[in-house]
Amino acid sequence: MTATTPGSGAAPTDVTPRAPHVAGGFPARRMRRLRRSESLRRLTRETALDPADFIFPLFVSEVITEPIPISSMPGQYQWPVGAMARQAEELARLGIGATLLFGVPERKDEIGSSAWDERGPVQRAIREMKAAVPELVIVTDVCMCEYTSHGHCGLVRDGEVQNDETLELLAREALSHAEAGADIVAPSDMMDGRVAALREALDGGGFSGTPIMAYSAKFASVFYGPFREAAESAPQFGDRRAYQMDPANGREAQREIALDIQEGADIVMVKPALPYLDVLARAHDQFDLPIAAYNVSGEYAMLKAAAANGWLDERRAALEALTGIKRAGADMIITYHAIEAARWLAEG
Repeated sequence: MTATTPGSGAAPTDVTPRAPHVAGGFPARRMRRLRRSESLRRLTRETALDPADFIFPLFVSEVITEPIPISSMPGQYQWPVGAMARQAEELARLGIGATLLFGVPERKDEIGSSAWDERGPVQRAIREMKAAVPELVIVTDVCMCEYTSHGHCGLVRDGEVQNDETLELLAREALSHAEAGADIVAPSDMMDGRVAALREALDGGGFSGTPIMAYSAKFASVFYGPFREAAESAPQFGDRRAYQMDPANGREAQREIALDIQEGADIVMVKPALPYLDVLARAHDQFDLPIAAYNVSGEYAMLKAAAANGWLDERRAALEALTGIKRAGADMIITYHAIEAARWLAEG
């Protein structure tokens, strides 16, 4: 081996690199071998996204005749009921697994009675979409906040949301969705006992085969901000911290999930997704039924804003985020990026 003269500053020549020998490891074990090409990386990839993993949220309004852009969620719209058949066809064409419907009613009142109106926006949208694409899985959000004049998720008395009295209202809403043709009902209100109330109502109404996707670990998150513009559901007083979960509580989330399973949930959910990947991973390890994660409006809006400013490559960032959510344990991902992600995945 030729060495340089100390202090000469000349580059060494004809140097044979010395590799440290680690029993059972380097240099015999070289992790980079399987990363050398895209083909090898694809072959050995542990987590793969598929459009069938995605659930695309849609906001259905009965007070508009043309799509209305949602300013805080670029690329997302409030849709008129008459446009829902075309939306169903687009989702089916892209192979997206399901849609999640939120209603924006013309009329709101103290008890949210539009929520179970058979001519309500969600109920009409279900019929339109099922007529166009019968095989599309339609999930419906079951909550009162879009329908109440005060914007809270249940019946309010003396400034407080009443848990037990709200259960009957939620059950009526879920039953009306099932009667309209919903494949899955998804209570998001966070009232105690609501899964059991929905299961009893569905079974009693002849819909024992309709699954319940419970928003089980739903945290009181700032990342819901853009959604409240989209669904016109911001509370008119106070906030929702008395019924949604404290973001600091991970173990409590597992108790919430366990209770919903005990009450009859078929699928459980963690919401939001990205700040709560630890909760999602723990739920995946602890429970043996399908787990959904909601990649919420604020997470979507942040990526859109960063991409618009040239700070991130949106395609790479969105697919990385969705892969992380699936890697953490989600069997299905509710995401506003579903259509774009499906197209990106098809491009390869």
